[in-house]
Amino acid sequence: MPLTVHQFPCLSDNYGFLVRDEASGKVACIDTPEAAAVLRELEDLGWDLDLILNTHWHPDHAGGNTDIKAITGCQIVGPAEVTRIAPLDREVKGGDVVELGETRFQVIETGGHTLGHVSYFDAADRIAFVGDTLFALGCGRLFEGTAEQMWDSLQRLVALPDETTVYCAHEYTASNARFALSVDDSPALKARADQIFAAREKGEWTVPTTIGLEKATNPFLRAALLAERVGAAGRPDAEAFGAVREAKDNFRG
Repeated sequence: MPLTVHQFPCLSDNYGFLVRDEASGKVACIDTPEAAAVLRELEDLGWDLDLILNTHWHPDHAGGNTDIKAITGCQIVGPAEVTRIAPLDREVKGGDVVELGETRFQVIETGGHTLGHVSYFDAADRIAFVGDTLFALGCGRLFEGTAEQMWDSLQRLVALPDETTVYCAHEYTASNARFALSVDDSPALKARADQIFAAREKGEWTVPTTIGLEKATNPFLRAALLAERVGAAGRPDAEAFGAVREAKDNFRG
């Protein structure tokens, strides 16, 4: 039976995700950006929480752990770095598997935004929760890791099937699209950007996305093709990616 994903906005630009394994009724929360919002959504759905699956330690991803666990009694699963702000019941790293009823989440190492960042991939349903590693038309800032580490992490994600549905944690897409258009003039990107701007004007969400769509239009995944545009012609792919990331950090459009 499939995995049901319930997405909801919280904080200023985060998305929260509650997922339910329909075979067992087991429920997990992907990150905890805002405890009150998570608890409200659980109550509205009539779901009982079994697991928290953290992608990384930042407060807008793990800040609700303690309060939610105190009320629901759930177990907290995540990379070791989460213990910087809250205890874990189970530590995971790339290559591990987390079971939610009959759903099996593969843990993928996706460090770069933070050193220990992980993503969770449900191969049966082709669904990935990628935290702040990959965004619609973007990727996370390199707060702790290197460009090479993040590039390697992104390659693990783009190796997933093209039809994989990707749930990223923030509504950054319009800003990402404006930057993308400054370094890439592909018709596919222009068409997608037009759709994004129209959707945001109507208040519509641009998350989730797919691996295939990101491979076709995301400038951070197309870094090798855009190297000359960002002054990195002839440099290794990871360095070209780093140049694109630096250009985005300095972009004021």
